[in-house]
Amino acid sequence: MAHNVRMTAKLRPAAGAPPAAGAGLAGRGQRRTYRKGTLLIQEGDPGETVFYILSGRVKVFSVDDQGHEFTYIVLGPGDYFGEMSLDGGARSASVITAEACECAVLSRADVRAHMAADPDFAFELLTTVIRRAREATRVARGLALGGVYSRLAAFLDNAAAPAQDGERLIAEVLTQREIASRIGASREMVSRIMTDLEAGGYVARRARRLVLLRKLPAQW
Repeated sequence: MAHNVRMTAKLRPAAGAPPAAGAGLAGRGQRRTYRKGTLLIQEGDPGETVFYILSGRVKVFSVDDQGHEFTYIVLGPGDYFGEMSLDGGARSASVITAEACECAVLSRADVRAHMAADPDFAFELLTTVIRRAREATRVARGLALGGVYSRLAAFLDNAAAPAQDGERLIAEVLTQREIASRIGASREMVSRIMTDLEAGGYVARRARRLVLLRKLPAQW
């Protein structure tokens, strides 16, 4: 059962209705609202439900025995999570609301019924699982083979979208602690690198958002 917690340490616009592609799936679930900071899924617990996000954002993460947190992904309206529970196994990660959310909550039976009624959804679900597995492999490879700077640079490059005058903007508001959680590094190391990148004219922060002013250096 979902409960409220306080986390210390790691897009689409919010909407009141699901995108057309997910309307059928969302329509089978129970609509529930959650406050910011509500733990929806606890890693290791038995999995029985799938969540479809109608509005708001959630964070998918793990915490090790020393309390270090690693964020896998942040999901928003039109995304669903908890699909790994469809095999009857334990939850593979925790999920907490990053802001107030409304979700459609579905049982395994609900998802199976929707797959039977809409075979195209089964392919969409498979594609989503493959995409997330590919991303997890990329992240694992970066953690195993790349240094902190290479992981930070890759994260910034992937998160940024073209803006004006050749600049690139990261729309999500990110603190250095959140960035550290995303790339598996300490906040202190991220702070040192970001300070150097800002001093070198590669990165700036405007209205709390990061802007990449020019191509990041190959090495730090």
